[in-house]
Amino acid sequence: MKQTWKPGNMLYPLPVVLVSTRGLDGKDNLITVAWAGTVCTNPPMLSISVKKIRYSYQALHDTGVFVVNLTTKALVKATDYCGVRSGRDEDKWERLKLTKEEADLVPVSMVGESPVNIECRVVEEKELGSHVMFLAEVVNVHVDDRYMDEKGRFCLEKAEPIVYSHGVYFNLDQKLGTFGYSVKKPEVKKPDAKKPDAKKPNAKKPDSSMSGYKKPRKKIRKTQF
Repeated sequence: MKQTWKPGNMLYPLPVVLVSTRGLDGKDNLITVAWAGTVCTNPPMLSISVKKIRYSYQALHDTGVFVVNLTTKALVKATDYCGVRSGRDEDKWERLKLTKEEADLVPVSMVGESPVNIECRVVEEKELGSHVMFLAEVVNVHVDDRYMDEKGRFCLEKAEPIVYSHGVYFNLDQKLGTFGYSVKKPEVKKPDAKKPDAKKPNAKKPDSSMSGYKKPRKKIRKTQF
């Protein structure tokens, strides 16, 4: 039996990302965001939602640029820390010993330990209530080539990405299917070609001159008595 609850955010699990910003004063900061998602394929766009009271909000509002850094099992402690500590009080980059890598198209640092860094430029800032949504266009993407396979496919699963659900971090460790597998026709295995029988040892080949030859039956003469 299902219970009825008051309206609330129950869309879980969610990607949990590290968003890097740089204020007008040149100070770099990191903020953990779970309210993030893809909103468009062409042009590629995503959104993040941040409360105005967060320290990073002002940098996002003033500069209109940021980087989304995907998180992994190895980054889970840093991800949690950046969500509960403020850049007003400390340099989280220095505290966590994270590697800064300068982005190409936006003046923001990227997290070197992240397998994917997504450079973003804000196209709209919308106040929704408790949060302000920053709708942004993806202008550049960086991927760690350690997770490329021999066929040139990027295997993010090898980096052990994490998700967030109701205050708990989880990793993804089991493949359940691929896109479209539910309607894919099962492969029909072709029967193996029959192999010729092996020749028996010391077997004599039939004499071709005797092929089809039948020995005549002996005619018996009837004798009258």
